[in-house]
Amino acid sequence: MKIETLAIHAATKTDGSTSAVIAPIVMATTFERDTDGGYSKGYIYGRASNPNRSALEKVLAVLEGGADAAAFSSGNAAGMAVFQSLAPGSHIIAPDDMYHGLRNQLKLMFAGIHKFDFIDVNNEVELTAHINAHTALIWLETPSNPLLKLTDIKKIAAIAKANHIKVVCDNTFASPLGQRPLELGADLVMHSTTKYLGGHSDLTGGALITAQKDEFWEKIQQVQQMGGAIPSPADCYWLTRSIKTLPYRMRGHVHNAQLLAEFLEQHPKVERVLYPGLPSHPQHELAQQQMLSFGGMMSVLIKGGVEGAETVVNETNLFTSATSLGGVESLIERRAAVEGPDTKTPQNLVRISVGLEHIDDLIADMNLALSKVEL
Repeated sequence: MKIETLAIHAATKTDGSTSAVIAPIVMATTFERDTDGGYSKGYIYGRASNPNRSALEKVLAVLEGGADAAAFSSGNAAGMAVFQSLAPGSHIIAPDDMYHGLRNQLKLMFAGIHKFDFIDVNNEVELTAHINAHTALIWLETPSNPLLKLTDIKKIAAIAKANHIKVVCDNTFASPLGQRPLELGADLVMHSTTKYLGGHSDLTGGALITAQKDEFWEKIQQVQQMGGAIPSPADCYWLTRSIKTLPYRMRGHVHNAQLLAEFLEQHPKVERVLYPGLPSHPQHELAQQQMLSFGGMMSVLIKGGVEGAETVVNETNLFTSATSLGGVESLIERRAAVEGPDTKTPQNLVRISVGLEHIDDLIADMNLALSKVEL
């Protein structure tokens, strides 16, 4: 079946007691034992599993072409489960522009437990030079947040496999409609399901999808169940519901982003547009080879420095100045102001999550805001 069909039907199961086409939200935290003391229906306790979470994890695995999935209460919780599943003293290689939330998690919470290097993972010489006997994980993020840098997943996965190293790819920016990391050789895919999978800026969640059910995956499931950083049944229900429209939403995001990027690239008050769908993107050729579509995220460097960027953020009407991404509404923010004093993000960079409003309205709104930038 095609992905549009899978998004709708992979998690659909008619309710056995009522024949309802849409399965209900099961709020129970505990489930009745059989007369022999067993649990023949598969559910014991809410932290271990829940019918709504099972449905969500099934559709997530199907969308990414994985063997299994684990849902978490946030993207950061999903990432943390990977780090917690590594043996103490493991060495992690991560990109030098890794999402600041997970980068800070490593630096502040796992210092002394693991060792890690933030490098240019695209530099094969630098990457291989950092691999050692304790290297257990290479973390990828492509496109990256917020510089929209791409990583050659197939090439990195080949290097990792030759050295018996796991590869995890944060696929949040691309979504399963834009990129299939498991098919390119990654061992695990991570999502902040808060973003495109949820799509409406009204729930928080995360997920991991594995290529195979191996010993490392069992450790991750153990962290999920014993640690208990799980989404609620209601969040699982609403996320599963949102996924049904994901293929069609992503088409709108990508369509709008491409046209907005082309407009902004020609604007005299724009210094540079970072979007994989533009031929000017330094890795546009890789994007054409690796990505199924170019996504709805872009970053734009505004002329006029900090003041110019803040003018654009504050003078738009349809682009809401807010953190997060992937919702139906367009969002904008000066990213360096969010990331803190150690950020490597240019101070005049604004990150844009292009929503599903009419593209003519988005272009007009951005053009009006740019007209107020003083050079």
